[in-house]
Amino acid sequence: MTLDLSTLAPLVAVLMAASAVAGLLAGLFGVGGGIILVPAFYFVLHGLGYDGPQVMQVCLATSLASIIVTSIRSVHAHNKRGAVDWDILKGWAPGIAIGAVLGMLAAARLRSEVLAVIFGVLATMVGLYLAFGRQSWRLGPQMPQGGARAALSPTVGFFSVLMGIGGGSFGVPLMTLYSVPMHRAVATAAGFGLVIAVPSVIGFLFLNVAGAPPLTVGAVNVPALVIAISMTLITAPMGAKLAHALDALLLRRLFAVFILIVAVNMLRKALWA
Repeated sequence: MTLDLSTLAPLVAVLMAASAVAGLLAGLFGVGGGIILVPAFYFVLHGLGYDGPQVMQVCLATSLASIIVTSIRSVHAHNKRGAVDWDILKGWAPGIAIGAVLGMLAAARLRSEVLAVIFGVLATMVGLYLAFGRQSWRLGPQMPQGGARAALSPTVGFFSVLMGIGGGSFGVPLMTLYSVPMHRAVATAAGFGLVIAVPSVIGFLFLNVAGAPPLTVGAVNVPALVIAISMTLITAPMGAKLAHALDALLLRRLFAVFILIVAVNMLRKALWA
């Protein structure tokens, strides 16, 4: 496919800007950046003319690959402030990883339009909860153990992969409902992102995507990945620093606004494009 510079340059600029914002959000909200990167990749690939039935798999896989790097950087920044709850992270990691693998297997079988709708619906639910949920809402005084954890942890991993995101979008609401302070939930969710991304990306590397853009390994597009990582490495520590300077309620509301904007836009593209 031939693409002139006047078309390519704006698309690259959009991807660089979105990646920078994604890194900032990764540190700020513990979301791994995927909530911004997936729609950005989707927009850029469609702009380049790649709109096949599996383009969304490329968006998810590339986003998750970038989350590996972003989450490591974000966890490191939060851990220096003593904010990561390692007991929660270690206890929930095995189940989350299992769910991530199952999510990758499911995503490999779904069409792009279906994955885009799933992304939009789940993101809307999370955004509405964060926007209108009350801080006093609690499901329990501490994170679940035993059977409840065994059921919830794979669920977090499964739906996170279907959205191409880290652990923040589901992990942060879940932890706050179980009485984990917001800043600690954000920091720990950054670790969820790494547990979600590593096994799912390994699976996506072996996926054969029909009509994938050039320089795509499995479902991971290397040029988009390099741009995303380059920008997020710069901005993720800035977000982590800012997170600890903001009021917890303000942090929650900002998170909700970002998610809802992105969710509505993704649904619009999937249903009415």
